[in-house]
Amino acid sequence: QVQLVESGGGLGQTGGSLRLSCAASVSIFSINLMAWYRQTPGKQRELVASINSGGSTNYADSVKGRFTISRDNAKNTMYLRMNSLEPADSAVYSCYANQHGFTYWGRGTQVTVSS
Repeated sequence: QVQLVESGGGLGQTGGSLRLSCAASVSIFSINLMAWYRQTPGKQRELVASINSGGSTNYADSVKGRFTISRDNAKNTMYLRMNSLEPADSAVYSCYANQHGFTYWGRGTQVTVSS
């Protein structure tokens, strides 16, 4: 069982930055894939960025060049650095992990970007 706890959300300004953290209850060294998803009311949850155990990353087109996903195995934590924030980035951001085929989700953290 993997527990994921997000932090770092809150209110940001257009053009500003925020950093989200996802702390895992187990060593993330053994987690094959971790990712950030986001969802706004009435819309489907969308993949924002992912990172695998080898460090390969993938980004949604809407955040390429602005967001950076990373993981610190020593701290069992994944991060999402969000730069050049836009109001369209406002959403609940959730942490996802896939460990040997089992999937886990955090409860989410709200990000609101003011114009």
